[in-house]
Amino acid sequence: MDMEMAVSLDTVWVLLGAVLVFFMQAGFAMVETGFTRAKNAGNIIMKNIMDFSVGSIIYWVFGFGIMFGDSIGGVIGSLDLFVKGTYDFGVPTFAFLIFQTVFCATAATIVSGAMAERTKFVSYLSYSFFISLIIYPIVGHWIWGGGFLAELGFVDFAGSTVVHSVGGWAALVGAAVIGPRIGKYTKEGKAKVIPGHSITLGALGVFILWFGWFGFNPGSQLAASGLENAEAIASIFITTNLAAAMGAIMSMAVTWIKYGKPDVSMTLNGALAGLVGITAGTASVTPIGAAIIGAIAGVVIVFSVEFVDHVLKIDDPVGAVSVHGVCGALGTLMVGFFAVDGGLFYGGGASLLLTQLIGVLAVAAWTMTTAFILFKSIDKLVGLRVSREEELEGLDITEHGMESYADFQLKSIIKE
Repeated sequence: MDMEMAVSLDTVWVLLGAVLVFFMQAGFAMVETGFTRAKNAGNIIMKNIMDFSVGSIIYWVFGFGIMFGDSIGGVIGSLDLFVKGTYDFGVPTFAFLIFQTVFCATAATIVSGAMAERTKFVSYLSYSFFISLIIYPIVGHWIWGGGFLAELGFVDFAGSTVVHSVGGWAALVGAAVIGPRIGKYTKEGKAKVIPGHSITLGALGVFILWFGWFGFNPGSQLAASGLENAEAIASIFITTNLAAAMGAIMSMAVTWIKYGKPDVSMTLNGALAGLVGITAGTASVTPIGAAIIGAIAGVVIVFSVEFVDHVLKIDDPVGAVSVHGVCGALGTLMVGFFAVDGGLFYGGGASLLLTQLIGVLAVAAWTMTTAFILFKSIDKLVGLRVSREEELEGLDITEHGMESYADFQLKSIIKE
């Protein structure tokens, strides 16, 4: 295959991956909408479209250069305003830019679910702006842009840590700072369930995310030309799918044993846990390794959600902290055990595992520290949370002046 044909094929593959990852934005919107209450559905849709819109502009102007510009001390890339520099990604720079843009948007979107139903819209736009501007791109530079973790040999093929843990740790801090929804905890501190209004929408979102992950992971191969790339893509498809399937199966089994009934929402999150968990090592592990990683994530997600809810008493309506933060870190560490090249279980010793641990801790420390400063600053400047009255009435009405469902509108008309 000649060079022009190879580059053309690789470019189309990267752009196809970008399209699939972009469609995941709809999946996140549906999961978050379904797992929360009807009175906030429009607000959630608005947040999901606007964090992508804001993130696209900020990442184009500033973020991409910070992430992929010439490294300054292995910590941050040099600015490349509006992406005018020359890069060698194997595909046109703009193809790589759009692929990385949709990844950046994913990190920002994760935070939305954990802080749903009580966050001011202007505050949401503010922190999405800064996550896309500085928090995410700096982590990306450390790992994918030639920074110090890349030099250590840290492995995160498609973003268990770069994307998901960044979103998950920021979500943890944001949910802690903003506090629980009204009625989530009793005076004695016991957690109460606040059911989402549509498990169907939530399930649709999970299926969309599962589908989009076939762009997220295989697309990160960044090349489709030649037999070696074709085999790698096929293998990544299999490891991605097996981990998701095992995550769902194990979450179902654990809840069935633990609660006496197989829990639907936890099973859905189990599939996502498996997907997040395999994302770091999807190109480094065997199908058996992927199935084991997915199974572990499917078990861990159940206990992590309970720990965040009942022990930490942090209200996370969609389980974003556990799915993305905990399982992102877990999946990254699992590379140190299951990677065929360098993994502990394949005779590689503990070196890779130690590197993975260093990377996970560094990213968690950076993200939680900067997120705490960010959320506290926003809270002081414009306020992070809506008023009690606004929260009780619903953010659709109070933040956007509309109702998302016609039956609610009909009730309002009858009352008038």
